[in-house]
Amino acid sequence: MLLAGLRTRARIPELMDDPALDPAEHRRALAGLARLNRVSDSSGVLWPAIAKLARELNRTVRVLDVATGSGDVPRKLLARAKRAGIALDVSGCDVSPTAIAEAAREPSAARFFVHDALRDRLPTGFDVVTCSLFLHHLGEDDAVALLTNMEGAAGRMILVNDLWRTRFNYCAVWLACRLLTRSRVVRFDGPASVRSAFTPAEALALAERAGLDGATVRGAFPCRFLLSWSRT
Repeated sequence: MLLAGLRTRARIPELMDDPALDPAEHRRALAGLARLNRVSDSSGVLWPAIAKLARELNRTVRVLDVATGSGDVPRKLLARAKRAGIALDVSGCDVSPTAIAEAAREPSAARFFVHDALRDRLPTGFDVVTCSLFLHHLGEDDAVALLTNMEGAAGRMILVNDLWRTRFNYCAVWLACRLLTRSRVVRFDGPASVRSAFTPAEALALAERAGLDGATVRGAFPCRFLLSWSRT
């Protein structure tokens, strides 16, 4: 019955979004999510488009990662750039002070700051604005507002990496959350995230509502899609 219900989106309140979540539990959940991102190569979903743009521009590319969590994706992007000989300037923002404090704990060239991307305009001056595994947390109107805000900050490109709602992906995420982390928050939020996720067609419709003409969506292994938009 549950898997059959995945044909339509069901927003499930996630424990990570609870302002009353214990900070220690929050940090454990962030560590668990970082582990899942590492195993699923979340930064690798974003990297090819960023690397291509960097080679086209032949200069340092400024990247802003929205809803960055513990900052693991920006750090991985910087590591990839270093190996490839590409110059990146990477920042990350998140509404949670706990997340930003956790992101700042590890030495990194990335800069992190607290920012509510749903209520306040994002700073400008970035070539690429990215967002990973956050869109599904939002209702449709807030998702459109986020994409609109990202468009205002992105000089060249928007990349949104998120879960794809399917029965297979629900089962895969449920299993991965139990194998790769002991965090009760992640074990609940992971499967709930798939139930709350958009399909590629639904995500493209949100992009169109946000005025992102020419946006594209493609599947990304594992269990993801990548929404891309470039300024013409």
